[in-house]
Amino acid sequence: MIPAFGRHQPAFADRSSIPAGTPSPDDGVVRVSLSSLIALHHDAESLVLQPGRIRSPVSGGYRSPFKGRGMEFDEVRPYMQGDDVRILDWRVTARTGRPHTKLFREERERAVLLWVDLRHTMFFATQGAFKAVRAAQAAALLGWRAVSQGDRLGALLFSETTHIELRPKRGKAALLHVLSQIAKHAAWQQRAAPNDALSAANALNQTLVRLRRVAQPGSLIILISDFARLNGQGSAHLARLSRHSDLILADIHDPLEAELPPPGHYRVSDGERFLALATEDTQLRERYREGFIQQQAVLQQLCRRYGMTLLSLTTAENPLAALRGGLGMRR
Repeated sequence: MIPAFGRHQPAFADRSSIPAGTPSPDDGVVRVSLSSLIALHHDAESLVLQPGRIRSPVSGGYRSPFKGRGMEFDEVRPYMQGDDVRILDWRVTARTGRPHTKLFREERERAVLLWVDLRHTMFFATQGAFKAVRAAQAAALLGWRAVSQGDRLGALLFSETTHIELRPKRGKAALLHVLSQIAKHAAWQQRAAPNDALSAANALNQTLVRLRRVAQPGSLIILISDFARLNGQGSAHLARLSRHSDLILADIHDPLEAELPPPGHYRVSDGERFLALATEDTQLRERYREGFIQQQAVLQQLCRRYGMTLLSLTTAENPLAALRGGLGMRR
């Protein structure tokens, strides 16, 4: 039998009796605790979260592409009508015989928003840990890094039935509140969840609408999800968000979703139901593989078109390596 495990696996059936946010034998596999997310603090120090297209005219700690009178000298260019004569560079003007203007980079702060998917499709894995666990770990790593850089941190946590919205705030206390809300989210305790495509798609689209209302221009938005049921409406929301904010999409998948197991006969179970699966058919295997490749291509095309960053995470591995590879490491 394929060692797939889902929300109802009998070995983990009693996990809902464990107080949310406390360590358990299943911590890091089918659920997370607050202490385990806090423990990722030191790992996060190796990550890089560089500002990209910062678009907000808010003062703070980041350089932005906005040119104007600011704190840091940037460059000199020929004078243009409307330039403030008080910022003429008289030395360059005298040397060239033509008026030149000094340009500056203002220092700006940034809000970082973590958008964390806890729908029922995230409670699945055949290797490593639930997609939801990997999402929580990735959120913790990125949250620790953001706070250490002085960013304001907020989050949107959602399932089919529960939505939590945390406005961006500064400091470690804000991060600990985000991590606490992740660890004790109702999705970890539910023994059953809506299992139809419509409810999953609606939950995703509705929280993207809320994200558009919360996100301030110039924000860095990190979306951590398997992007199941992402449709045209959801893609349009992402496109609109990308006009005023930097978006990073951290796509999480399980190896079984990418490719069927070796040819043979298998029984797949979610703990309640069993499915017989025969994988000898070469055409079936190829169609299955192509289906996953096409899904990935849709995300890749969306990101290329609107200048979003796409990261690939798997249930089989701790997300730290993938985040380092996609975002870079501090030296």
